[in-house]
Amino acid sequence: MKIDEIRRGFERPFWIANISEIFERLSYYAVFSTLALYLNQTLGFSSALSASLSGIFGGAVWVMAIFGGALADRVGFRRALSAAYFILTCAYFMVGSIGAPWLAPVRAVVPLGLLAGVILFLPALGVALVKPSVVGTTARASKENVRSIGYAIYYTMVNIGSTMGPFLAGWLHSRLPPQDVFLIAALSVALMFFVVLIFFREPRARADESSNSLAKTARDFLTVFSNWRFVLFLVIFSGYWIVYWQQYLILPIYIHDYVDPNANTAMILITDPLIVITLTVAMNALTRRIPSFKALTLGTLVTSVGWLLIATKASVLMAILSLVVLALGEIIQSPRYYEYISRLAPPGQQGTYMGFAFLPIGIGSIVGGWFGGTLLQHYGGAGDHPATIWPIVTGAGVVTALFLWIYDRAFKPAA
Repeated sequence: MKIDEIRRGFERPFWIANISEIFERLSYYAVFSTLALYLNQTLGFSSALSASLSGIFGGAVWVMAIFGGALADRVGFRRALSAAYFILTCAYFMVGSIGAPWLAPVRAVVPLGLLAGVILFLPALGVALVKPSVVGTTARASKENVRSIGYAIYYTMVNIGSTMGPFLAGWLHSRLPPQDVFLIAALSVALMFFVVLIFFREPRARADESSNSLAKTARDFLTVFSNWRFVLFLVIFSGYWIVYWQQYLILPIYIHDYVDPNANTAMILITDPLIVITLTVAMNALTRRIPSFKALTLGTLVTSVGWLLIATKASVLMAILSLVVLALGEIIQSPRYYEYISRLAPPGQQGTYMGFAFLPIGIGSIVGGWFGGTLLQHYGGAGDHPATIWPIVTGAGVVTALFLWIYDRAFKPAA
């Protein structure tokens, strides 16, 4: 395909939306990579509560995204993106201001944990609108002959932002107080608010395009959750994400408390997205002949075993190596997950079921925050055996793989 053909195949809203996605992901992962330590070290929450609150922050995004697409379709992508970036600007500013003097009157009447939980839920309202708006704009503002390239560009932008976020937070680590990371994240999405207002124009809907209403989304929710076999699979596979999200939920606190208090944990967290960006294509080529279910199981086992490395020796190097193995498991299972979901869905309902495929990501973050935080508090703070945490996390992943195997034997979908 010629370069000129690619250039002419995308309208201006495509580029505006996808460039803004870089800044949204950058801000989100800068916040996520810093959040657990900020809650624990700056605000003084226990390790258990810090991990639980971080899990709510990470998980609420994926739960709210169920309804974000329907709302974006209803109000239009320009309004949805503008509202999303405005909400995120306010939300990230509030996260960085939880301990600020101007909020002292609120902290005097509202328990600090409750206040933090409410504020940490706010970014989900914005992020849930961004993803469907950018994906929808990609579909509408790209011609048929280049649409697949458009989605590839979108995923590239997501990965760039996911890598730049921890890098930004790590670069700021020794230069500014932790709370300033959130303020810079707020400035990043505030810039996108004005970019969307000034430069983004609502893309024309395609003639063959249909949109979901909030009522239809609610009906889809009931349809999916009436299929107990599918719900059971989502619950089981949430175990993978419980294991995966520990890199953001407890690893920063673990490194700070038991490895090196001066370690730049945000920079360490760049490991996973870097591996994903550089090795996904090669890994997909190596595993393309593996059936989707076996790839899910293998990826779950690989990610889980990765945590044993840091259990053998508490060092920054072992933390990085653990994240390398974790990322390899991620790129083994991730592309095949959606293939397996499509086979579980009843004929003609693949689209409806795929819309709920990301629920385990949110469940895993929310439950993983409680799970990891409890382990950190019990074996670290109280038990003084912090290395015990990681074999237990690995065990959770192995049990997940076992339940996946049993599930597939009992309810094997047609190939």
